[in-house]
Amino acid sequence: GAVVVLRGDEAHKEAILGVWEAFIALPTHVRFFLSLAIFAMTYFGAGMFVAAPAKQSEEATAASPSSSSASTIDAKEVFKTPASCDNVVGFDVPSSLPANEKEFFDFMLDKLQEEIIKDTGDHYEMKTEALNWINEMITYNVKGGKMNRGLACVDCFATMIRARENRELTNKERCQAAALGWALEFLQAFFLVADDIMDESVTRRGQPCWYRLPNIHMIAINDSFILETCVYKILKRYFGHEPYYYQLVDLFLETTRQTEYGQLMDLTSQPLDGEKDLNRFTMERYKTIVRYKTAFYSFYLPVAAGMIMAGISQPKAFQQAREILLIMGEYFQVQDDYLDCYGDPSVIGKIGTDIQDNKCCWLVVTALNKANAAQRQVLEANYGIKNKKKEAVIKKLYVEMGIEADFKAYEEESYSEIQRLLANVKDVPHAVFTNFLDKIYKRAK
Repeated sequence: GAVVVLRGDEAHKEAILGVWEAFIALPTHVRFFLSLAIFAMTYFGAGMFVAAPAKQSEEATAASPSSSSASTIDAKEVFKTPASCDNVVGFDVPSSLPANEKEFFDFMLDKLQEEIIKDTGDHYEMKTEALNWINEMITYNVKGGKMNRGLACVDCFATMIRARENRELTNKERCQAAALGWALEFLQAFFLVADDIMDESVTRRGQPCWYRLPNIHMIAINDSFILETCVYKILKRYFGHEPYYYQLVDLFLETTRQTEYGQLMDLTSQPLDGEKDLNRFTMERYKTIVRYKTAFYSFYLPVAAGMIMAGISQPKAFQQAREILLIMGEYFQVQDDYLDCYGDPSVIGKIGTDIQDNKCCWLVVTALNKANAAQRQVLEANYGIKNKKKEAVIKKLYVEMGIEADFKAYEEESYSEIQRLLANVKDVPHAVFTNFLDKIYKRAK
């Protein structure tokens, strides 16, 4: 106080000293309560001042269109990305939607495809030739699959809403759930177009691989990138106004990263230059490849995305789901390896190439683990060579070694383990997992 008085001019000094002398002259109990009142006004007044912007922010938020009050969201109010050219957020909810879920899911792809093509022309200066190319490319590579991942995402969300809120989805929620499912299918198409090039595959879904078409070839690499961008275009339009939007974006980005790491482990499972080395085909390496290349995006992603959309936020719920779904994903890939060798191409939609491509698959890893010296020699001499006769030798050896029986035993062990883990799940309806499992258990394609 003395420092402040000495630094002021004479008028200020006299005024301050007068107030101070009057304060000192007051009785002790009066000075105490007066000091308390001054302190309280200062503290709470400052608190109300600091809180004022938050109140204003709440009022502004309340004034903005919400996801529940408008079919078409005003992007300018709720989603601001000033650095971007394309800020399309929001979607129209058709007044009438197909009741059948598969028909509705197909209907939504047509809607999404139309929106993507329109926005590509409106915001990215692409002309008719490029738009027709993208449209045909999406039709060829996204349509025609089993849609297991996308439909599982829709089913997961609907199942959780029924269990948690005892109601069916609104039309708006149905559109969002289907859009999320198709975002996953576009991601799948991106992976498959690129994977077919790397594996030099011949067919996909009963037709020539996209890169095999005479007017496509290596343009398919760029097309795969375009398919990936469609994922984030869909997420931005249908979820940009949702508070969990960034959780979805982060989940899709992380899943893409995990899948690409799994692909790297797969592609480098053998030396790129030099002789093949079957010693590198270990069960540990195989499980890592499967977990990252297949299980995260095919099993965990559909369920985790649906859980996010349903408002689940408990880390334990995601940890339990991840553990179960990674086992399920490994089982699915082991099935895929089995079908690559024994499946009917007219049923599974592709010609198996794992043996000739020297793939680190479950069958060869299992065979290597149980082979005697003579069987090992047969594997070394015939596996991983692009020759139909040598492929037939390996398939015959698998029969002699009882690999099919090993697969059946593994299938039952995996099923039992999933059932055991399900018993501990409390936060997510069991139907989310069992519906998924029922679609793949003992599948033929």
